[in-house]
Amino acid sequence: MDPRFGFTIWKFEIRYYALIIILGALVAAAIAAWRAKKDGKDPEIVVDVMPWLLIGGIIGSRLWHVFTPGYFDGITTADYFREPLRILKIWEGGLGIPGGVIGGALALFIYTKVKKISFLEWADYIAPGLLVAQGIGRWGNFINQELYGKPTNLPWAIEIDPEFRYPGFEKISHYHPLFLYESILNILAAIALLIINRFYKKKLYKGDTILLYLVLYPAIRFGLEFVRLVPSLSKSGVNINQTVMLVVMILAIIALVLRHTVFKPKQSEEASDELGEEVSDDEAYLDDALDEELDEELQELDSLDADLSEMPEELEESEEAASDLIEEASLDDISENDSATEDETKED
Repeated sequence: MDPRFGFTIWKFEIRYYALIIILGALVAAAIAAWRAKKDGKDPEIVVDVMPWLLIGGIIGSRLWHVFTPGYFDGITTADYFREPLRILKIWEGGLGIPGGVIGGALALFIYTKVKKISFLEWADYIAPGLLVAQGIGRWGNFINQELYGKPTNLPWAIEIDPEFRYPGFEKISHYHPLFLYESILNILAAIALLIINRFYKKKLYKGDTILLYLVLYPAIRFGLEFVRLVPSLSKSGVNINQTVMLVVMILAIIALVLRHTVFKPKQSEEASDELGEEVSDDEAYLDDALDEELDEELQELDSLDADLSEMPEELEESEEAASDLIEEASLDDISENDSATEDETKED
């Protein structure tokens, strides 16, 4: 394996890109668990749902790339369908964050429905950490020398090795570090979400944080597509990623405005949701308490059975002792009667 991209342990190839993605996922999980715990929720739910989010995210991000390959990728969607096994070769590159968000959201939706918890609430907990994970993950593009921007002579330009330069740009060495721009902007957006939740928490409804994510991240991607050297173009020349990001951003803004003006969620509904979750928590607590009481009662019954099993032996011993006393008493009476009879005979 090329040491620029990873290392080998016992014939297993470990790629830096994969390690960076795992690091991003762990950081995102830690942030989500911390936010959930602050609100009195069980942070273990994050640990439980994280594998499903990763699976859904990876599948979604890969499919997004399959259906929207880059202009210079040298492969089309039709090529993938002619050779389906190439879809599985993620290590060759090709993951689209929009698809990852969709896949992860679908996995979270299914999980929350099964567990009967609020999808919007847990999406809100995850959103800031997701931006941080995306910011960390972009450094994997740096390792793979991909996702760079247009040629530039700026002081912070990065040099791309000749074998990773796109056709027509073989003699140009320096480009915009597009991955770095997105990484910084994603982390700044995550900080913005945390600040908003810190100072405007009472004014936010469930789902507002994830809607803000759907405004900030698409805005970042929409702007950076102007600098990107390898856009995902349709046959008509439309930039697919940029168009989708613009539509999502507009829809999220409209949803935010409407739910804070015309279609405000009723406070009673919000309260009922919280009450429902509290009731479910109380029910679980009561179930545990009842189980403990039943266990204790069963233990007492077992001990009582053991005592009762010993009772017949004690009763037998008591009966024997009683019969002995009766015999002794009868013998005493007989001896007393005999002595009385002897006394009467002497008197006569």
